[in-house]
Amino acid sequence: MKTAQLVAQIRKKQSFLCVGLDTDLEKIPPHLLREEDPIFAFNKAIIDATHDLCVAYKPNMAFYEAYGTQGWNALRKTMEYLNAHYPEQFTIADAKRGDIGNTSSRYAKAFFEDLAFDSITVAPYMGRDSVEPFLAVKDKHTILLALTSNAGAFDYQTKAVNGNQLYKEVIKVSQGYAGAENLMYVVGATKAEYLGEIRKMVPKAFLLVPGVGAQGGSLEEVCRFGLNGEVGLLVNSSRGIIYTSKEADFTDAARNSAHKLQQEMQQLLKHGGH
Repeated sequence: MKTAQLVAQIRKKQSFLCVGLDTDLEKIPPHLLREEDPIFAFNKAIIDATHDLCVAYKPNMAFYEAYGTQGWNALRKTMEYLNAHYPEQFTIADAKRGDIGNTSSRYAKAFFEDLAFDSITVAPYMGRDSVEPFLAVKDKHTILLALTSNAGAFDYQTKAVNGNQLYKEVIKVSQGYAGAENLMYVVGATKAEYLGEIRKMVPKAFLLVPGVGAQGGSLEEVCRFGLNGEVGLLVNSSRGIIYTSKEADFTDAARNSAHKLQQEMQQLLKHGGH
């Protein structure tokens, strides 16, 4: 999916909401455990309930890999369902991959070709040759970890390197990679005060922003510092939407939570002139 299609969806829906599909069998409504494929049944129900309120879905690979073949099959079915029924949705493989070039090429094949994701999150620690194999795939996006929402982010990401904080060095250097026009960046909502500086460094790039909701990030602050001329934000909410209820009404509850965020986004876009 090209960025222009994503921007068109954002404007049409007045939403830049990404729903995280962090599906945990211990947290889904118990009645779904009787289904032949409870993970897929839950994902399908959440997608059907929220697709008109969001522009992206982000399955977190750990929640599928943890269940072995069962989880991987459910992920495949989820992607097939999304691409068949809601092809306008931007899909993110939250995999945080990043390895030597040979290995990264195989990861790119797995997620972009086999599973047909639009994008993948990638860890930049191993440098250029670990990232460029993902960027080499046409019309796909690589979402580089820049400044994450977890407390341990301060262990390394804000340390000084070459007179810059490390996350700034990551962003600066990555702009020289082949295919850099297909880069997006992860910036945690709990680090909203840094967003202004990041936006100056990458004025046109999309930023994937986790941490709104359950992790305490402020949507208003994210918009104040992160919006650009084409919106340029994907704000993710996982637990705050998909686990609003464990009862039979879980789809209604998820939709209500997503709708509340979409309404907030609509107002913020309106005030921001979008």
